[in-house]
Amino acid sequence: MINVLFVCLGNICRSPMAEALFRDLVKKEDLADQIKVDSAATSSWHIGSAPHKGTLAILKKYNISANGLVGRQLTKRDFEKFDYIVGMDESNVKNIFEITGKPKHPKILRLLDLTEHKKDVPDPYYTGDFEETYQLVSEGCIALLEKIHTEQS
Repeated sequence: MINVLFVCLGNICRSPMAEALFRDLVKKEDLADQIKVDSAATSSWHIGSAPHKGTLAILKKYNISANGLVGRQLTKRDFEKFDYIVGMDESNVKNIFEITGKPKHPKILRLLDLTEHKKDVPDPYYTGDFEETYQLVSEGCIALLEKIHTEQS
């Protein structure tokens, strides 16, 4: 089993969007029995909360299930449990390093570093642009699935 964890600041916008989108990709490739997906926050602000209404709306627009998405906080134990820990921006990645106590570990990466963009996924909580975030997260998730295919071959 391959375990993938998406991480952002609050776990209500970007990381649950990535979790839902990646789950959908995994399901479409009939890999749900091989790849488990989750998401978490570096902060404790939204533990137990549903995703932001903007995230829910964009997932609905693209017919992607939001079932089971609940905010939680990243823990040190997550480092042992997950094979890929994917931050949405450089600040998230630095916080992941601090929380897990594993600075610069290769299983911890920034999502768009897997694409030609090599930049942060903007936080739609602040920008209001859930469409832009969805498009970038989608591109990153496709690249991550390709990476997993390559590394598991």
